Amino acid sequence: MRTFLNGLYKASGLAAAMFMAGIGLAVLAQVFGRMLGMTVDATELSGFFMAAATFLGLAYTFRDGGHIRIGLLVTRLEGRARKAFELWSCLVGAGLAAYTSVYAVIFAFESHEFNDISPGLLAIPFWIPQAGMAAGLVILTVALLDAAWAVAHGRKAGYERNEDAVLGE
Repeated sequence: MRTFLNGLYKASGLAAAMFMAGIGLAVLAQVFGRMLGMTVDATELSGFFMAAATFLGLAYTFRDGGHIRIGLLVTRLEGRARKAFELWSCLVGAGLAAYTSVYAVIFAFESHEFNDISPGLLAIPFWIPQAGMAAGLVILTVALLDAAWAVAHGRKAGYERNEDAVLGE
């Protein structure tokens, strides 16, 4: 299971990186298209790519310890108090992420059902970029539950790997 979850987080991070590269390619296409007298609507596409990159990168960044965390309180706690606070934080985060995930998935399905299409030149069905957002939120929920499971069982959560490097210890 650990191998699968780590692979899921890495795949999500890789997809986010590919969407970031897609933003660069879309902007380059717009620049060169303008020089050749062609219209390329990179603004809308870049926005969709940015949303996908942001949400798909959440779980990978969380597991890598890259998110800004409030460490001032956690580092001052020890033993059971630290474990309880870490577990509470992970579970509250997972609850919020799960709540948001449910509505993001419903939103994407409704956009598909109603054939909602973007108003730009490309006329992209909205469910496509919304699917990236929903997938990223679902994977973040899994990562938060994974971290809560690790903390509850006395193991280090994945986000703690870079804590020493960040704090300079």
